[in-house]
Amino acid sequence: MYIPTQFKSDDLDHAVKLMRDHSFATLICNDDDGQPFVTYLPLHVDLVERDGKPWPVLLGHVARANPHWKYLRDRGTALVSYLGPHAYMSPTVYPDTMRVPTWNYLAVQCRVRVRLLTARAEMDEMLDKLINDNEPAYLEQWHSLSEDYHSKMLAMIVGFELEITELQCKLKLNQHRPESHAALRRVFAAGSEDERELLTWMDRLKM
Repeated sequence: MYIPTQFKSDDLDHAVKLMRDHSFATLICNDDDGQPFVTYLPLHVDLVERDGKPWPVLLGHVARANPHWKYLRDRGTALVSYLGPHAYMSPTVYPDTMRVPTWNYLAVQCRVRVRLLTARAEMDEMLDKLINDNEPAYLEQWHSLSEDYHSKMLAMIVGFELEITELQCKLKLNQHRPESHAALRRVFAAGSEDERELLTWMDRLKM
């Protein structure tokens, strides 16, 4: 994606936080006609070691009825996009009037290599991690259900691991216009949930 230098972040902690806090992602690869095919889905972010450093890997699943898993299998690669908090920015945050509106947002984009999960143990682990991300209290209920029910539910989905081969993180918060920051902070503090979250990111970036 297009990232001007002032909005580019190489801090992996920032990217992982965004991916975990806004885990409902967009998964894209080409279908058999060469056209983009899209699925919206929650993804679990694991951290593994790569070249002696932590690196994220993604886990998720789609319905078996969704042809996307076949496209993932056949293409072998895909794109994952995360959109974090975002909000309109009025030009009134500037002390002068020769300004225009814009939109502030945080985003992460990953190119990934796909591996379908075939072992039952891997599927169980993937589901446990997704449940733990979203409703930890449900784990006990899920584990208490019969093996027959588990098998039927698992037969209806296809799980996968997405190895991230390239990661981009864009933090667009008007960093390059410090004269706007005081007013922007006031607007965000009194604004929507997304605007208040953007304010916490201004704090995080020491703006």
